Amino acid sequence: MKTLITGITGRIGSQLARALVEAGHDIRGLVWPQDPTVERLAGLPIELVEGSLINADDVHKAMAGVEAVCHLGAAFQAGGPFTNDDYMEINVKGTFHMLEAAVANRASLRHFFFASSDALYDKYLPDGIPDPIREDEFPLQPGGMYALTKLLGEDLCRGYLRNHRLPVTIFRFAMTLGGTEILTWPQFYAAHYAPAYANKTSPGAKAVYAQLQAALAENPKTLIIARDANGRAYKKHIAYADDIVAGFPAALGKPQAVGGTFQLAAPAPFAWDEAVPYLAGKLNLPYIDVRLVDATPTFYEFDLAASREKLGYAPQYHIQRMIDAALYQSQGG
Repeated sequence: MKTLITGITGRIGSQLARALVEAGHDIRGLVWPQDPTVERLAGLPIELVEGSLINADDVHKAMAGVEAVCHLGAAFQAGGPFTNDDYMEINVKGTFHMLEAAVANRASLRHFFFASSDALYDKYLPDGIPDPIREDEFPLQPGGMYALTKLLGEDLCRGYLRNHRLPVTIFRFAMTLGGTEILTWPQFYAAHYAPAYANKTSPGAKAVYAQLQAALAENPKTLIIARDANGRAYKKHIAYADDIVAGFPAALGKPQAVGGTFQLAAPAPFAWDEAVPYLAGKLNLPYIDVRLVDATPTFYEFDLAASREKLGYAPQYHIQRMIDAALYQSQGG
């Protein structure tokens, strides 16, 4: 299938391109002129079209004759700095250009994927979120311009589905790590939490700060099992990049995917008291167990029933496998 990928030089885009090539697809990518990260695609039989999402002519040129579109290209928090104008131009107007070009190419187009984000949810509540987050039930409360423009992009896609019968599928990605990132992910390390407690004045907070400081004095790379004030271990649902990539071939060309919004994430969430001892053993680092009082906890997970039941989505990377894969890569594997 002739498939266009925007954001093809990104972490997920480049892996998606490789996976689709290996599956026999004919891949075209829209790339910035002189994009330094195009080297990620070295050795792959991919057609590259230079241009920008904010230029309608470039988008129409890239779209010509394709059967599927994976629209990953976007301005995002870690890629900037971006101004509010940048977010609106790239994420909203760029998506508008993509949808307009898709309509113009409707005769050949079979599927249009839009990459959205779990940033549309307010996931950090004072008592955590006890029930799994369902994409069709949980309120959308985007914080910041990136999340707001992703919501606007979703609404544009739904509008083109209704008004032009464009075969759109929306994927909401969980926070995604790849490569060796999980090994140095700040929220596993005590040093990440210490600055927030430096100026807290309650007796409980002062005790937490003292515990953190003592551990860091012994070893600045000390890990932490983070718990809330009631002793409940923090819980989070993220994704390894390979599992995000797997969502596209799972849904591609399936009628039941069209018109749907699906969450993509790891097979299950992880809790700090599960992940941290495992990581500490692999890295030969100490860890401490701390109740982080006077703080908003991390405690949420996603309900993946829709993506599993309708698409056959089967993510593979639980937290231990993420860590093992990262270690393998860090050792040159």
